[in-house]
Amino acid sequence: MTTTAPAPHTAATRPLELSAAAVVVFLCLCWGFNQVAVKLALTDIPPLTQAWVRSAGAALIIWLYARFRGISLDFRGETLRAGLLAGFLFGLEFVFIYRALLFTTASRATLFIYVAPFVVVLGAHFLVPNDRFRWSQWAGLVMSFVGLLVAFGLPTPAANANQALGDILALLGGIAWGLTTLVVKSTSLARTAPEKTLQYQLVVSVPILALSAWLFGETITQMPGALPLASLIYQTVWVVALTFLIWFMMVAKYSASRLSAFTFLTPLFGVFAGHLVLGDPITPAFAGAVALVIGGLILVNRPR
Repeated sequence: MTTTAPAPHTAATRPLELSAAAVVVFLCLCWGFNQVAVKLALTDIPPLTQAWVRSAGAALIIWLYARFRGISLDFRGETLRAGLLAGFLFGLEFVFIYRALLFTTASRATLFIYVAPFVVVLGAHFLVPNDRFRWSQWAGLVMSFVGLLVAFGLPTPAANANQALGDILALLGGIAWGLTTLVVKSTSLARTAPEKTLQYQLVVSVPILALSAWLFGETITQMPGALPLASLIYQTVWVVALTFLIWFMMVAKYSASRLSAFTFLTPLFGVFAGHLVLGDPITPAFAGAVALVIGGLILVNRPR
């Protein structure tokens, strides 16, 4: 008896069933609260310092977990080049984003960073043939982005050179984020353990982030308080070690384009988290923004 082999990429580019979509929404919720966690820690721990410490801590956690489960994290072999590239892009992403926030507003940075899903969808069209969007899905992607415009406002021309620099850095951060996903999806990393994929990014990003923190003069002048430390632990253990690992498990299994579209929910959850934890105001347009993002996601994930 003979069987027909499945088409390449078919299993790894399939649409998200309801349970998978629920998992991704939960991840976006965690990442939205992570934005608040970073703010809470900024009083005592500078941003790039937070980034390299949590990468180092999460790398240790992933190493212990992989050792316990008997998962090989040997970086030698066919995954080395792709892993180093993914780690380099992962580190650059945070350098660009955190530096951008020094020159431009958080709302402007958010809009430029979320060019990432468009980078993934466009790149997947050429690199992952079975993960190409139809016109209706492109419309859904644009609809979700319009939701962010409603939530954060249409960016006006930069007021000065510093703000323009911040906008460009945020845009580069979004591009680096999208390229990281494409590298993971379209190279040998797609065929390796998600733990190894994440470990590449954590280990390679630590020296990049630590060197950047030193070059930009970040220092810790006093022992961080309980709240900043708790925030850093949340980022390290829950967000980077756990939710990032789940994300790369999802990327290996499902359509990267559809997954990336869901990340439009993250800044909306961030606004909600800021309101809940920090008392930040929510505008009346926020409900419309949520409706647009959800409507766009329905179009992106609607069956043929």
